[in-house]
Amino acid sequence: MRRIIIFSFLFILFVIESSAQWKPVGDKIKTDWASQLNFANVLPEYPRPIMKRNDWKNLNGLWNYAIINKGEHLPTKFEGQILVPFAIESSLSGVGKKINEKQELVYQRSFKVPSVWKGKQVLLHFGAVDWKTDVWVNGVKVGSHTGGFTPFSFDITAALSAEGNNLLLVKVWDPTDKGSQPRGKQVSNPKGIWYTPVSGIWQTVWMEPVAGKHIENLRITPDVDRNRLIVKAELNLECPSDIVEVNVYDGSQLVATGKSINAEGVEVFMPRNVRLWTPDSPFLYTLKVVLKSGGRVVDKVDSYAAMRKYSTRRDADGIVRLELNNEPLFQFGLLDQGWWPDGLYTAPTDEALLYDVQKTKDFGFNMIRKHIKVEPARWYTHCDRLGIIVWQDMPSGDHNPQWQSHQYFDGTELKRSTESEANYRKEWKEIIDCLYSYPCIGTWVPFNEAWGQFKTVEIVEWTKLYDPTRLVNPASGGNHYPCGDMLDLHNYPQPEIYLYDAQRATVLGEYGGIGLVLKDHIWEPNRNWGYVQFNSSKEVTDEYVKYADMLYQLIFKGFSAAIYTQTTDVEVEVNGLMTYDRKVIKLDEKRLKKINMHICNALKK
Repeated sequence: MRRIIIFSFLFILFVIESSAQWKPVGDKIKTDWASQLNFANVLPEYPRPIMKRNDWKNLNGLWNYAIINKGEHLPTKFEGQILVPFAIESSLSGVGKKINEKQELVYQRSFKVPSVWKGKQVLLHFGAVDWKTDVWVNGVKVGSHTGGFTPFSFDITAALSAEGNNLLLVKVWDPTDKGSQPRGKQVSNPKGIWYTPVSGIWQTVWMEPVAGKHIENLRITPDVDRNRLIVKAELNLECPSDIVEVNVYDGSQLVATGKSINAEGVEVFMPRNVRLWTPDSPFLYTLKVVLKSGGRVVDKVDSYAAMRKYSTRRDADGIVRLELNNEPLFQFGLLDQGWWPDGLYTAPTDEALLYDVQKTKDFGFNMIRKHIKVEPARWYTHCDRLGIIVWQDMPSGDHNPQWQSHQYFDGTELKRSTESEANYRKEWKEIIDCLYSYPCIGTWVPFNEAWGQFKTVEIVEWTKLYDPTRLVNPASGGNHYPCGDMLDLHNYPQPEIYLYDAQRATVLGEYGGIGLVLKDHIWEPNRNWGYVQFNSSKEVTDEYVKYADMLYQLIFKGFSAAIYTQTTDVEVEVNGLMTYDRKVIKLDEKRLKKINMHICNALKK
């Protein structure tokens, strides 16, 4: 009894001491979710719902950190604690420091492997780390990764201690805009449309036990025209006799099943009364995938899938339209940057992550353009469940060529260095790979406004060949080339067709940007801007509706999709439908939803 009392007392002391060591830093605005954050239970939700196992361990929380000069020996002493997975520059990290291209960030924490995992292989997962990552367990180098937006994992079994106490050390180098790597809107000197850097770990770190033979990834492909579902289970070890079995459920009812060997994808023939996924009815089938070896089950994962198809087709008026499930659908959405005043790239909680998607749906939109950022896996699952189509941008990087937005490009394309091109191609492939199975992804966008744009036709053709199930928007806003599935125009503030492509869908990739400054909800007091600015919610709503009415008329003159800028204010940009702290919806929500749904339904029969 005395031991229990002493242990409880020591645990309480640890909690009090840790709490005293961590608190949000800085005087910037914060979301309400920031005050709800529990440093001892940060983002506790399972991080990969598209391929779920029941047993796992979350490694988020307080880690030690140090900033060292690039190339120095790993430190033996640390400067303090950082709350993972929030970037070091963020308020919620508890640190709020910037690092430069001549420095490296080192993390350290201890962990134990649950005793019930004995005899299993242990995988260490990182949701995303920006940018170059090296990892050691108990002084043993277990792996490296480059890329700031995609998940990666290492088998750390051989490095684990038999005693159960293990030391994890992670070193990160991030040159931000001093390098040519994909980085999105991060810059060393934030201003205007460019934002605070995000360095280091910014998504959940976690572990899970697996068998010697296990499923590494699921590649799920719906085929609406043939009423079938192809599920390719990518295994860590290929054995011709191993069986992959897929069972498809509508709720609790088994509706289809299939099996394969020889590393083939499982071809599942769906029932005749198959339920299709649409924004109005985002139905998801439950999948249970089992790997059998030598007659016994060695691995099983839970997943989900949707029967849906993205395509284009010319309508009776000769306009090329975007289609969903072979029916025309005007895709109307928001430019979504995915930034947070307290967590930067990282939402404070899963409720916060869901909120932006839910409000987009509440506002009457059916689509989101995820702007030069990749979100955690759970964000895409939220879109799947709520029925939001996603246009996924590739995060930009490197320098920019001449930008010609009002005509097809007639200049010389940017030539990226061999290293820069390799970084782009590697990360673009990884992004497509990790997001391939999410039903919500409808369009890939490899370039935005000539930012780092190079070898456009080649990149678009590769993207289309690598994933023929989605549409490809070659360059949102130009430079324009006659390739891919869309011609994408940007025009601020009001909608306008100044180019038209009779062979592809013509879309309005950005417009709007109506600004409203609300005191006590702004990032900085003096540098706020929008493309146009007004002084009241009514004025902003009136202007929004005016643009929406113009857009509705332009649908019948050639537009097949449109994207309004933007979901929320971001740093000094004040052109969001919501404030940066998500505490105020700036427009009249009822009027907003009414006109938005009118636009989304414009092409429905």
